Amino acid sequence: MSLFELTLPLIMLFVVFGLTVGILFGFFGMGGSFFVTPALLVLGHSAPTAVGTGLAFVFWTSLIATLTHRDLGHIDYRLGLLLIVGMTVGIEIGKRVLLVLVSFGLADLVVSVLYVILLAAVGVFVIHDGRHPALEEERTIVSPSSRALEQISIPPTVSFRGGTEISIWVVLLLAVLIGGLSGFLGVGGGFLMMPALMYGLALPGAVAVGTDIFQITISSAYGAFAYGQRGAIHFAMLLPLLIGSTVGTQIGATLTDHLDDTELRAAFGIMLLIGSISVASKTISHTYGIGLLHDLSLTLLLGGALVMSMAILYMGIQNIREERWAARR
Repeated sequence: MSLFELTLPLIMLFVVFGLTVGILFGFFGMGGSFFVTPALLVLGHSAPTAVGTGLAFVFWTSLIATLTHRDLGHIDYRLGLLLIVGMTVGIEIGKRVLLVLVSFGLADLVVSVLYVILLAAVGVFVIHDGRHPALEEERTIVSPSSRALEQISIPPTVSFRGGTEISIWVVLLLAVLIGGLSGFLGVGGGFLMMPALMYGLALPGAVAVGTDIFQITISSAYGAFAYGQRGAIHFAMLLPLLIGSTVGTQIGATLTDHLDDTELRAAFGIMLLIGSISVASKTISHTYGIGLLHDLSLTLLLGGALVMSMAILYMGIQNIREERWAARR
């Protein structure tokens, strides 16, 4: 399907959807693939197409964010390169597993079920976690996990910013596991890599965010290229999404200076739970032919992202006005 075969309302829908996802990505720092890939699944696209398009979307949004983190000095390039190597291997493994499931006709069902589980799990984690490390935060979190990983002293070892010294093989294994999930589901892997870097490798919050987004940019580029070679990227829908997300990411990033994201973390977690329900509804709808559930799933997914992004935008504008009013007094 070419861009010209899409109707104008559908093009505008994806521009707006990209804008809303971009605002959420720029504000919360979590990849938009959590919304894009499920949305394409709900719209009836095959698992490989949804995954490939999701990875292409992740590449562009994370590239924009990486440039900002580079300027802020938030990237540990030594760690980032190790993660890229492991993620690349993992993505190839995940892609091959997905294609095997496609040959058996099980890919759409398995991907949908895993999305239901992961969206629900991450939603619960976000609500329970309560706060997201600010980009300016430089503290490290020494947890039982980081202590345990430091005890694995298989040479060679390498030290990272924050003072952690750990075996290269541990880092590579971690990256391969998360990369496999990325290649299989079309997610950037940031929702898993971020906690792993902070709680497993004891990296400062700012460095964990910047390094994570840096590796996502490179690894998702490889994943998008791998799927693109098989014609599994829906460029007609990708282009409007990217147009919207490019603007939205800048808006979301700007609003981080005017809003405390801890106030909205619970709402974001609830939205992820709604996304889980949406994909579950789609799966049941396609399995049993219940059209109402299909409409419900699409409404929940698109509506949830729109409501949340508009709430952030509204509250951000209100705070900016109050700040300007206070500055004039």
